[in-house]
Amino acid sequence: MTIPAEVPQGERAPITYDAFRCGCPTNQLLGRLSDKWVSLVVAALASGPLRYSDLARTIVGVSPKMLTQVLRSLERDGILTRTVTPSVPVRVDYALTPLGESLALLLTAVKNWAETHFDEVCAARQRYDAENDI
Repeated sequence: MTIPAEVPQGERAPITYDAFRCGCPTNQLLGRLSDKWVSLVVAALASGPLRYSDLARTIVGVSPKMLTQVLRSLERDGILTRTVTPSVPVRVDYALTPLGESLALLLTAVKNWAETHFDEVCAARQRYDAENDI
């Protein structure tokens, strides 16, 4: 993180973030957003609000504990909202915020890329393993 040397008195210096620096907050945020469960939750919510049970069914393999942790962290980061509707039973919906929607565009593109190019990646792995006796 760098701060310009001259800042008029009474004004805050603009902060320049550098995600390549280990201690930079943007580096930490990228680490969190690159988590597979975070990416899958955001991608699942890109099509609209879902209940917890819908998310658990959609994201095969995520444990209830992990899903709860991811949902709480994304709510804390302002990526999604949790709306409780009093009813019997209580209804809880999760939806992306505008900030989350902007992230969903990027993560959905990465998800689509992975789905489109997985066969090519597998072929490259097989070639590499064959050439390197793995």
